[in-house]
Amino acid sequence: MEGIKMPGIGAFVVLVIIFIVLCLIASCIKIVPQAHAVILERLGGYQATWSVGIHFKMPIIDKVARKVVLKEQVMDFPPQPVITKDNVTMQIDTVVFFQITDPKLFTYGVENPIMAIENLTATTLRNIIGDLELDQTLTSRETINTQMRSSLDIATDPWGIKVNRVELKNIIPPREIQDSMEKQMKAERERRESILRAEGEKKSTVLVAEGKKESAILEAEAEKEAAILRAEAKKEATIREAEGKAQAIEAVQKATAEGLRYLNEANPTQAVLTLKSLEAFERAADGKATKIVIPSEIQGIAGLAKATAEVIQNKE
Repeated sequence: MEGIKMPGIGAFVVLVIIFIVLCLIASCIKIVPQAHAVILERLGGYQATWSVGIHFKMPIIDKVARKVVLKEQVMDFPPQPVITKDNVTMQIDTVVFFQITDPKLFTYGVENPIMAIENLTATTLRNIIGDLELDQTLTSRETINTQMRSSLDIATDPWGIKVNRVELKNIIPPREIQDSMEKQMKAERERRESILRAEGEKKSTVLVAEGKKESAILEAEAEKEAAILRAEAKKEATIREAEGKAQAIEAVQKATAEGLRYLNEANPTQAVLTLKSLEAFERAADGKATKIVIPSEIQGIAGLAKATAEVIQNKE
């Protein structure tokens, strides 16, 4: 029976040994994923930095000291009390974007890199804000961000860390300062509103004045055109009236000329001529003329008529 049991115990021991060896071999195989790095130490000293891929280490004498993430990381630090140049205490919290560029320096450069960055950020922020007044602090975010990034990047370079960006997340002044700022902002808004209202009224007045001016110009132009048209119409009427009178005179003269021509062609006697003279004298003596010049021939005829009339009266 004992001879039968011995081989079973030996096989079990062999299986245990094989299992231990396999586990040991498996622990010596390391696969490093993308954007990661592994620090390998041999007998307590730095041996190598493993990048992406499969790697093998010596059992017992080699060990993985640290696994490092190479992706960009973000740290949101809690608000820090800072004092401005004009002795105003405020709370400012920051956000730091950083990336590990050298895993070896990151592992051996500082004991706690994140805590070191936080403390360094707080002290750098206090130094920068201490040179600025309250108003400058509230309006110079970009300048503060740039100065902090530059200072932190230089300070963290020996730790294998590159600071890509620093942002001031919140700037919280004291409550009384906030109340004063709100009142100032309200007054500024009211002032801008008053200015805008005054500018609107000014523009409205200018537009009304321009409208009246344009209206007056249009009325003046219309009156001018009307006067020109009236003058042209009067001129045209005068011309037409003059032309009408000229044509009438011309027609009268033509009629007179024709009458004289016919009279001349008829060869009138002296008695007819005398009769025509009397008719002309009758028209001349219609009472409108103040002075009448009577030809001698007509005077003679008138004297003869008067003498004849007296003779007739004496006979009676």
